[in-house]
Amino acid sequence: MSGDGPKWTAVVLTLFPNMFPGPLAFSLAGKALEKRIWSLETLDIRDFAGDKHRSVDDAPFGGGAGMVMRPDVLDAALCRAKSADIGDAGPVRAIYLSPRGRPLTQARVLDLAHERRLVLLCGRYEGIDERVIEAHGLEELSLGDFILSGGEPAALALIDACVRLLPGVMGNAAGVGEESFEDGLLEYPHYTRPAEWMDRQGVRRAVPAVLISGNHARVAAWRRERAVALTRERRPDLWRRRVALPATDCD
Repeated sequence: MSGDGPKWTAVVLTLFPNMFPGPLAFSLAGKALEKRIWSLETLDIRDFAGDKHRSVDDAPFGGGAGMVMRPDVLDAALCRAKSADIGDAGPVRAIYLSPRGRPLTQARVLDLAHERRLVLLCGRYEGIDERVIEAHGLEELSLGDFILSGGEPAALALIDACVRLLPGVMGNAAGVGEESFEDGLLEYPHYTRPAEWMDRQGVRRAVPAVLISGNHARVAAWRRERAVALTRERRPDLWRRRVALPATDCD
């Protein structure tokens, strides 16, 4: 990789390479892709199949429904994805998007955004042969407690979350520190013009007076209070985790 090339690269292993860049070609991620702040590579897993039918799956040992992606095919694809010359950046981080993986968090996204090259394996069918996970030390990550048809939507989401944190992508980088999950809290509510708005039921809805008071200290305190209240109401798991941490002078 040249010195003036992208500082962050996502390599996606998939059966459906045409799904990429997809939404990543638009908005912040798309502009950053054009500016070569980051780059995207896709590898078609079928290109690494050894038979004329380009077979990538087979029936599971022990029986059961569905098919399992073959270890020999995935191994060849992963080796190719991890073989690029990236200088002294160290071993390439390889991730398998899986519903049984650890939940993806903003803290993990921040770590991954500091990698030079990220390999993302998108599974299909019933999953992939466990031996590939063991042999390549794949990290399993999940978007949540639900099932997708494949790992591609999860890969798109993970890439988008990482790209927006790269230097030069967001216009107002300071705003990142006020988003949801920073400091263990959900983000406070937002309002904009008009200051008073009538909804379709004829109810007049005004912006909270504190936000147009001009008192920055009161605004900050209100936002903090609302963030705490929303977190306690909607994500008690986050709140319990947060209150278990040492108290700060902001509490």
